[in-house]
Parts: sequence; C-alpha cells; structure tokens
Amino acid sequence: MTATAFLSGIFGMAGGLILIGALLALMPLPAAMALHAITQMSSNGWRAILWWRHVVWRHLAFYVLGSLAALMLWSAIFFVPGKALALICLGLTPFAARMMPSNLQPDPARASHGFAYGVICMSLMLLTGVTGPLLDSFFLGAKGTDRRGVVATKAVAQVLGHALKLLYFGGLMAGADGLDPVLIVVAVAASMLGTTLSRRILEAMSDRQFRLWSGRLITAIATFYLAQGGWLLVAR
Repeated sequence: MTATAFLSGIFGMAGGLILIGALLALMPLPAAMALHAITQMSSNGWRAILWWRHVVWRHLAFYVLGSLAALMLWSAIFFVPGKALALICLGLTPFAARMMPSNLQPDPARASHGFAYGVICMSLMLLTGVTGPLLDSFFLGAKGTDRRGVVATKAVAQVLGHALKLLYFGGLMAGADGLDPVLIVVAVAASMLGTTLSRRILEAMSDRQFRLWSGRLITAIATFYLAQGGWLLVAR
C-alpha cells in the first residue's frame, strides 16, 4: 500500500490499479473493494491536502456536474457490464482521446469538455470500479498547468469519484464489516506515508519529465487493460 501510494503520489495514477489486483489476490472481493475504496480516498485526500494550493478549481467545476449527472443516470439504469467488456472499454478510451482532432483534444479549461469527461469518467467508475487512464489523459490536457496542479486537481476528482462510488453501491461498505479495524488504520497510514514520501520526487521532476513518463504510463496501463480484456474473451 505504501509502494502503490508512492507511485500514485508521483504521477497521480497507476497505484490504485496495482493495489486492487493485489487485494483481490489476498481477500474476498467485497472486502477487497471496500478496503480499496477506503485506501484510495485516504491517499487521494491526503495528496489533495499536501498540494492544496495547486488545485485548479475551475477545471473541476463542470467535471463535478458531469459526474453527478452520470450518478443520476446510472442510478436509474443500474446496468453492470461483463468484466471483459469493461476492461476493453477502459483500455480503448485513452487511445480514442488521442485520435480525436486537435480541436476536440481534452481541455479541462473548456466547460463542455469538463462536463463530458465527468459523465464518461464517472460512468467508468460506477461500471468498473476505476476511471482508467482516460481521467489521466483529461487532466494532462490542461495547458499552462504544471505537474503539481495536475496531480492535485486529479486527486480531488478521485476523492469525489470514490465517494460517489460508495454512495452508488451502498452495500459496498458492508465488506468493511469483515475487516480488522487495525488493518484499516494501518492501510490508511500506509497510504498517507507513501503519498508523503513521493512529494520530494515530484518536486525534483521537471514538467517535461512528468508529462513524458505520465504518457508512457497511461499507454502501458491501457495496453494492459486491452490485453486482459481480450484474454478473458478468448478464455470464455
């Protein structure tokens, strides 16, 4: 948990994906999902506090409205896709965003983009439990925003997303009933520790290095999603 929070603290991504895989291998799904949600809200919340003055609030306004719209829509439908389809959709979204015309490339400063990405990313969160690389691509599209602003603003968006996911799945927190309270406390502390340790690394990086390696990380994660989703389809 410390290691994955450290990774997310540097790039604002990837740690949650690795963590959920490890938790699912170690414990039943309800407990794993509950502990994952708790740790992700803790690490992202602490990251937002550490970089609070760098949060670009105007990039969040319409994204939040889109997220709330998605919550209301899916609460009425309550559709749950198969795991293979969900993974393939997650893997395709960042590549689709990159292939868009330049005037349609994600720009958090544009209200229409913020609302649209809020709807899409929140839908992915509710359908699959994570937003995938698309959210990272969205905030990396912010022009004139440095690496700290990207990480801080995305952290606030992630806290909102996981909170709405808990609200949507209501009974998800029931999985926490079977968790040792000491484990929960240690998990939260480990997430905060990893996030704190990453601060010096993020400060030492240049914006060019941050965007270069973030882009590579997004591509790697999206490819992993596609491969895993394709394997599940073939296996089935």
